[in-house]
Amino acid sequence: MVFKRLLGSMGIGGPSVDTVLTPGAVRPGGSLTGEVHLKGGNADFDIEHITLELVARVEAEHGDGESEGVVAFERFTVAGGFRLAEGERRSVPFDVTLPWETPVSELYGQPLGIVLGVRTELGVAGAKDKGDLDPLTVGPLPVQEAVLEAFGQLGFGFRSADLEYGRIGGTGQRLPFYQEIELSPSLEYAQRINELELTFLARPDGMEVVLEADKRGGPFSGGHDALARFTVGHQDVARTDWTREVESWVRHLAENRPVHGTPGAYGDGSHDAYGHGAHAPYGHEGHGHRSGPGMGTAVAAGAAGLAVGVAGGLVAAEVVDEVGDFFEGDEDDEG
Repeated sequence: MVFKRLLGSMGIGGPSVDTVLTPGAVRPGGSLTGEVHLKGGNADFDIEHITLELVARVEAEHGDGESEGVVAFERFTVAGGFRLAEGERRSVPFDVTLPWETPVSELYGQPLGIVLGVRTELGVAGAKDKGDLDPLTVGPLPVQEAVLEAFGQLGFGFRSADLEYGRIGGTGQRLPFYQEIELSPSLEYAQRINELELTFLARPDGMEVVLEADKRGGPFSGGHDALARFTVGHQDVARTDWTREVESWVRHLAENRPVHGTPGAYGDGSHDAYGHGAHAPYGHEGHGHRSGPGMGTAVAAGAAGLAVGVAGGLVAAEVVDEVGDFFEGDEDDEG
């Protein structure tokens, strides 16, 4: 028995862990459910804790350029304080709540290239900690989907999405990183905007929408960034004409004018300043407009345009390989 425990402390013959997530995408602020399957080792072991850790691959900008790394953004202890007998099999169900700012990793069934995972830590007394890593798929909230559908209806296309380390000034951001969804401009705005970057910062009562436009220069002026922030409620989904609302956001952003006469609703600045919170708050509450009959059909039709952009901007096989390489590399580092 002593020899078995010695081997267990070296990671040989100790308990093993396999986490199985409930199939399907989850939503920010929603429940992540599944089971942690344990298999006892060559001796009895005390399980001190079973902890789930949410991780994401994040990009960081610095003086020497840009780098990528893995950031843990939430931890949940789901069980612990029991003995796992030799060879015993046990399943531990869990139900935890995702942070509201959890990034969206798929849209209309298409992966966005955002890499999220659930890492399981098995704390074993007298043995090397065991671990498991599983990919996490997160779909958009109804209000996020409505906004993205409106951009598709207006002719904007998907380019890419990533996670940026840092904070956006003047917002209620809680996580140490934020998601940027890059959109190509519609034909109407192609002469004024090179690219539009969209960030969602969700919370229980609603969501902040941060827009950054890379504006083209004119004959007597150079290009610059224009920034804006809008606030919408989850309850606004069914009662807002989102195509009209989003069009007003883009129009005022392109013209660099205050919204509804609100001074300081828009500002200019570099992407670095935006990303690291150097800007003061931007104030505008987006209340939207009531939709007329058939609004849902019109929005759904527009969603197809953005969906095509998603499929065109990403090659599914490449995304799968990229996600697989990330998780395999992370597991190799742990082993």
